[in-house]
Amino acid sequence: MKYYLSVLKNYALFTGRARRSEFWYFSLVSFIISMVLAFAGASLGLPYLDSVYSLAILLPSIAVGARRMHDVGKSGWFMLIPIYNLILAVTPGQAGPNEYGEDPKGAGSQVQLAEEQY
Repeated sequence: MKYYLSVLKNYALFTGRARRSEFWYFSLVSFIISMVLAFAGASLGLPYLDSVYSLAILLPSIAVGARRMHDVGKSGWFMLIPIYNLILAVTPGQAGPNEYGEDPKGAGSQVQLAEEQY
């Protein structure tokens, strides 16, 4: 739930990087909320309740997807390639900083320490 809330706090932040866990937990919680709203809307006679929610989280969903692409070293535009974006979404992020920002895992300092030892 903390990842879901952190994505909502960065509502339209397209810069930086997002870990796999942030992206997938946000997707999971969004899906669950959407299903609950769909069932509640159907039982209450409000058929578009889940559609309103989906529209409300459209921008954060695109933003976290772009940040996820940045974590693997690709542009956010790679989200538009159907199967390849799924492959990139499950690929581990680049260790250390890349052109899109610091490593969200904080592994940059460990990589630098390993390089300095040699």
